[in-house]
Amino acid sequence: MDTIKETKPEISFKEAILFWLKLGFISFGGPAGQISLMHQELVEQKKWISEKRFMHALNYCMLLPGPEAQQLAIYMGWLMHKTKGGVIAGLFFILPSLFILIGLSWVYAQFGNIPIIAGLFYGIKPAVTAVVFHATYRIAHKSLKNNYMYSIACIAFILIFAFKVPFPWIVLLAAISGYVLSKFKAELFSDNHQSTNSKSYGQAIIDDHTPAPQHAIFKVSRLIQLLVFAAVLWCLPMSILTIIYGWSHDFTQMAWFFSKAALMTFGGAYAVLPYMYQGAVNFYGWLKPTQMIDGLALGESTPGPLIMVVAFVGFMGGYNLELLGPEHTFIAGALGAMIVTWFTFLFSFVFILGGAPMIESTHNQIQFTAPLAAITAAVVGVILNLAIFFVYHVLWPKGFDGAFDYIAAIITFLACIALFKFHQSVLRVIGLAALLGIFIQLSR
Repeated sequence: MDTIKETKPEISFKEAILFWLKLGFISFGGPAGQISLMHQELVEQKKWISEKRFMHALNYCMLLPGPEAQQLAIYMGWLMHKTKGGVIAGLFFILPSLFILIGLSWVYAQFGNIPIIAGLFYGIKPAVTAVVFHATYRIAHKSLKNNYMYSIACIAFILIFAFKVPFPWIVLLAAISGYVLSKFKAELFSDNHQSTNSKSYGQAIIDDHTPAPQHAIFKVSRLIQLLVFAAVLWCLPMSILTIIYGWSHDFTQMAWFFSKAALMTFGGAYAVLPYMYQGAVNFYGWLKPTQMIDGLALGESTPGPLIMVVAFVGFMGGYNLELLGPEHTFIAGALGAMIVTWFTFLFSFVFILGGAPMIESTHNQIQFTAPLAAITAAVVGVILNLAIFFVYHVLWPKGFDGAFDYIAAIITFLACIALFKFHQSVLRVIGLAALLGIFIQLSR
């Protein structure tokens, strides 16, 4: 008797490439906004990935040093289209931001005091603040599924906001509490224990019960091959820089410094900023303190991970120090930006392509999913702290002792209305705020 073979829908590789490229240009709002955008596209609209698989991958990325949104993009690309999909997703997530930042860094270095540029940044920063608040709400709405999760988020916020507890300790405490509680109240982490926040988006192509594809099965030999290849990708450019310029040259030191920084970025860009400021400004003198602050504004205002501020640091280091001579300042800056970007983001590909197969084998095992779910709840509190950090620096640009910026507050309020009530796109809100900022600046 003939059997009828069911054809399972497949995710188009070409369509995925176009999506990752688009995401690279519209991923404003830091990690919260970027993760929210991916969830909206991959889970809610395209239905390529189920909610549970998406959140399981996100929980793993939250554990790692480096930009969790880019790592999540690598994970999703890898899960759908193997290693090539992960590499393309990860590259497209940062390349638009890199080229945009190189261009904006040059404009800043050449024309930073021109009113139209100042107005552009003035309008964008309040809008980005609203984007982060909106994204925080969206992530919380989908992740906090019961009172226990809300409690974890609140405690995490208090720890980081009031007591300045380092992010890695918050992650560890959340993981331990999730593991312990799963032994006594496993139903809190089960599929059936959902609050009204939980929502079904329909059948996904890769759903909760889809078996792990062949490339997602963990193999020691495959991990060893990846680690050897990654070591070559790190050692080869480092050796070339050392041979051409010497170990003490600023280009070589940029590669070394940002390799270390990449392994310290638990909690996102803001967690590593003190280390970056101490090294790039105080020790190496690649840029001035005021330039570092302006670079952070650029990182907040452009698509891509917030940690892409490293590209600005690399550009200004090459530009300010004229590392290729006074006649080649742009080339020196661009080379510096590319060097620090390579050594900052290389580790993210290694963490995901090497670790994701192990994580995929645990997505239905509560002893692994419970700690990760607790970590996600804690991260909601941490992201809320980041949103408040934005509010402070945007509305009180000179601290509480300085004047309150009423115009920035109005822009933030209007952006919140556009996002929460009228569901406008992030790109449209950012663009309108930029135009408003230019108009205000030119009217003064």
